[in-house]
Amino acid sequence: MVIEIHPIQSFCRAFGRAFGNAAKTFFPVLIAATVLASCETIDEWIDGPPQKPLDGDRVAVLAHNRTLSADQDVAGKQILLPAPSPNSSWPQAGGYANHAMHHVEVRDSLGKAWSADIGSGSDDEERLNASPIVAGGMVFTMDAETRVSAFDEKSGRRIWEAELEPDDDDDGHIGGGLAYDDGRVFATTGFAEVIALDAKSGAVLWRKNLNAPMRAAPAARGGRVFAVTMNNELSTLNAKTGETIWRHRGLPEIASVLGSASPAVDKGVVVVPYTSGELFALKIENGRVLWQDSLITARRTDVVSSLSGIRGRPIIDRGRVIAISNAGLLVAIDLRTGRRVWDREVAGIESPWVAGDYIFLLTTESEIVCISRADGRIHWVRGLPRFEDPEDQEDPITWTGPLLTSDRLVVAGSNGEALAVSPYSGRVLGVEEMPDGVTVAPVVAGGSVYFLADDAELVAYR
Repeated sequence: MVIEIHPIQSFCRAFGRAFGNAAKTFFPVLIAATVLASCETIDEWIDGPPQKPLDGDRVAVLAHNRTLSADQDVAGKQILLPAPSPNSSWPQAGGYANHAMHHVEVRDSLGKAWSADIGSGSDDEERLNASPIVAGGMVFTMDAETRVSAFDEKSGRRIWEAELEPDDDDDGHIGGGLAYDDGRVFATTGFAEVIALDAKSGAVLWRKNLNAPMRAAPAARGGRVFAVTMNNELSTLNAKTGETIWRHRGLPEIASVLGSASPAVDKGVVVVPYTSGELFALKIENGRVLWQDSLITARRTDVVSSLSGIRGRPIIDRGRVIAISNAGLLVAIDLRTGRRVWDREVAGIESPWVAGDYIFLLTTESEIVCISRADGRIHWVRGLPRFEDPEDQEDPITWTGPLLTSDRLVVAGSNGEALAVSPYSGRVLGVEEMPDGVTVAPVVAGGSVYFLADDAELVAYR
């Protein structure tokens, strides 16, 4: 997990190594929980002189110091998932606009089909932040220098690329992401622009300056594009022209977990998360507030939970909104009324995954958890490795995901391993290697699973 001081443009990133190779069957999932222990101090970010360390013991500020355990009345009960079904596309961050992908079908055994270099990867000044999207027979990517590329879904051949960064802007950026709708690719950027491209040619159709950088991918649906800026403002744009239709603003946040989350859109409602911990449901047509909530626990006893941001994408699923915050709250909310159906003290910065009657998620304590969608009770908890060197507790591992494909949860780590985990018990089923650390979420479409490694290598498994 990385803490972002918003006026400072520099950032620190948790270093990861390649992504691991060992199991013959597995499915992708990414759980980014970047660790501050591997970052420089705030003084170093702003080039201040080194200071003599204070005496005393060092305590990790990113530990919530909360442990989860299964609820005894549901632990051991049989988990029944819906049958896996194929999806032909993954058009935006989180899959579809509502982020509810359920149980996706792929083959039982996956092999590497192709790989491609998308451009610039993560380094000390720039960070690869955008997951791939898949639509119209193409895979679209955005590298750390805001270069958007389109690759043939079957062969990996590059079809086109577009350099989006302005010529007079050579500062390091952490970009937003991509979304596809109706033949257009929309990009949110770290230099405050939303840009629309023709999906077939890569030609720029329009550019819109929103006056603040963006860390989250846009959402696109029904001829509208929804983009959230770092200063917690949602802009709703006309997908054809880029003209502003309406705006909504949340509370500003001075410091937050690095990154932010894309809105969820469904049934005439856009649910927008802010780094302040606020969650708003707005009417798509005019931005009118239907309800709002705050994902902050009353009991915040550690440093990290005071960073209240929502970085995991909310989900709209069968009349409910599922959302989680870094401040330590997982909620299920009635979409129509805004009434909380239940809440649970669980902290996370990765997007939950809903399938049938269950929610699967990664916590800030490197746990993967199965929770009842109906009432929030915990069926099982599985701890994942937290350090590459567990004896000395060095080289923290960050995890991203999960993704549920054909009876496997997939999570990927900065230690160079992707794990296949049973959704029924939490048992680790296998391990797979990637070319480098993976800190953006993998995606699945057309029977293929796509991983984007930190060195900017895109890998397709089929």
